[in-house]
Formats: sequence, structure tokens, C-alpha cells
Amino acid sequence: MSFPANPFKPTAGVMPPVLIGRESISLDFREGLEDGPGAPDRLMLITGPRGCGKTVMLTELGLIAKQQHWDVIDETASEGLCDRLIARTAPKPGKISGATIKPTFMGASIGEIDIAPALRPASLRDAIVARLHVLGKGKGLLITIDETQDASLEDMTAISTAAQHMLRENAEVAFVFAGLPSLVSDLLNAKVLTFLRRASIKELGDVPLDEVRAALASTIRNAGITIDDKALDLATRATGGYPYMIQLVGYSMWRHARRRDGGMDRTILEQDVRVGVEQSRAKLGAGVCAPVIKRLSERCVDYLKAMAQDDGPSSTADIARRMGETMSYANGYRQRLLDEHVIKAPVRGTVDFAIPFLREYLRAEYRSDDGEA
Repeated sequence: MSFPANPFKPTAGVMPPVLIGRESISLDFREGLEDGPGAPDRLMLITGPRGCGKTVMLTELGLIAKQQHWDVIDETASEGLCDRLIARTAPKPGKISGATIKPTFMGASIGEIDIAPALRPASLRDAIVARLHVLGKGKGLLITIDETQDASLEDMTAISTAAQHMLRENAEVAFVFAGLPSLVSDLLNAKVLTFLRRASIKELGDVPLDEVRAALASTIRNAGITIDDKALDLATRATGGYPYMIQLVGYSMWRHARRRDGGMDRTILEQDVRVGVEQSRAKLGAGVCAPVIKRLSERCVDYLKAMAQDDGPSSTADIARRMGETMSYANGYRQRLLDEHVIKAPVRGTVDFAIPFLREYLRAEYRSDDGEA
């Protein structure tokens, strides 16, 4: 008997077979829907670094809402976000607070409306009210917005204003925003968005390794595949608890085991894990780390290379010394990297990588003759 289909899903935003380490968020959201208007988890803000599973989490919450017979509108922040939400939320073509939504073969057209900023809060609010009226009693509307850090302040002001009115009126609505960790400070500190400070904030970090091990074991063994404890431990450690890496390692070792001898022995061996880990690191580097490095200036990369010499947070003074520059000069690149969400400042005078495995990638790519990054 050959291997079954690979259950691991390392594609961005695709639901994995097991949502590892995020069960409490799902439970909070489900209870928020069941508890009715006013429940705090009907306004949620999910933050975390790239690849931590924010998009997957939004998909999971959308599935929960659909199980409760709610409508779900998913959007990703970019230019025209609020106008797209209005067009998608309105239940049918027509007039919504000064905006004519033109019909197409798909229903309300997207991108064919252009509403003045001052009218957008009322337009979105009217569109939501109309949608709820069509849905009827006992049903609601969930709006999720991914990559919220890329939304314009004007769009977020309009959306938060409309959301505030709807929640204040005890409407059957929920809003979930997801974005990079800077979203908390960038948006919540804006005076016009003080309403979002009441959001239930969920920070997605690394998954505890014991939970990773249990999830890998159950996914593999429930599929009728054998893996011994040594191979399982090796795979677990290699993930570092990083959700994207969990899926990459699982997918790659599964594929190598299946190809090794046609998969007839239905066993994942230690050699399969080692090859899978090596392939996963290469894919992570090419898919996540390399694009980040490519868009940075040479001196920004030098700053990161200086950081990569440390196993943990780096002293900004040490980085300036390694770069052969003054603190003032080096801090200019520090600020650029902070603005790009590539690094973070956990404690005053220190910086650390905000993107998991970027340190390891830099060490491998920029290894000098003496073995240091």
C-alpha cells in the first residue's frame, strides 16, 4: 500500500490539517458569536510576524462564522479597501449613501465605485445594515481584513467608524483585523482609531515544541504512516515552532519518504527528515528571507549581517562597531529596518530579528572565510 496524499500544506493561507497552538483563539471567537452583541471577541486584532499563520487564522474564524450561518466577507488591505468592502457588502446593486453600485454578471461590481472619504463611513454602515436586513434574524456578518498594516489611514478611519456604530447598536456583526506586530502601535495610537484600542488582541508567536511534536505525530500516524521517536524529535526541533516551517518540514519529509522507494513501506525515516529539513530551509530562504533581503539597501543588509553574529538580541552599540560606523549613522539603518518590519526592538539599546529564521539564512548566505556571518 502506497503513501496517502500529503496532508501538510506549506502554501500561504491554505488551511493545514491541524491548527496547531491556536485553539484558544478559535474558542474565544466562537464564544463571542454565541454570546451575542457586546461580546469583546467580536472585535479582534490578530498580530504576528510573516508566516506565523495570520491568514490561516482568518480562514478558520471565517469557517466558524459560516457554521453559525453568518455571511463572511474577506478582504486584504490595499488601495480602495473601503470602497471594495462597500461594494461587496451591499446585498444588491443600488444606491448606498451617495454611491451607485453598478451590477455585473457577478453581482455588485468591484472597483467601479469611488466614494468621497467623508461619505465612506456612512456608506459602509448603510451597506452593512442592508446586508443584515436581507440575512434576517439569527444571522450575522463577519468582515475580516488581512495585511491591515498596508491599509490607508483614511480607509481604516472609515471602517473603524462604521464598525463602532454597528457594534454600539448591538448589530450582529464581527470584525477581525490581522497584520504585522507594528499594527498595534501604528493603528491603535492614531487618535482617530481609539475605538480599536478596545479590540481583543491576539498575538501569534511560535508554537510550543511539545504541541508541534504532538501535532506532527497525530497527523502522520492517523494517516497510517509510521515514524519513530528519534525522527519525530528531529523534525520537531527543526521547525523552531514557526508555523510555516512546521508545514514545510512535514510536507518535505513526507514527500521524500514517499519517493524513496515508492512509499511502499509507509514509514518516515530519520534520513527522510534530514533531507526534508534541508529542503525546507532552502524553500524558507527562497520564499521568505530572500525577497526581504532583495528589497533592502546594501548597508541595511550590512546591519543585518552584523546582527546575525549574535545568537539572540544584539546590542546596537555592538552593531555600530561591527559596521565601523558611529551610533548615529548605524541608527539610521536601524530605523529603516524597524519601519520595514524586518527587525524589532525588544529592549532599549537592543534589536532582534522580526522574521523567523532570517538569522540562519544570513549566516548561510553570507558566511565568510572564518565561518562568521
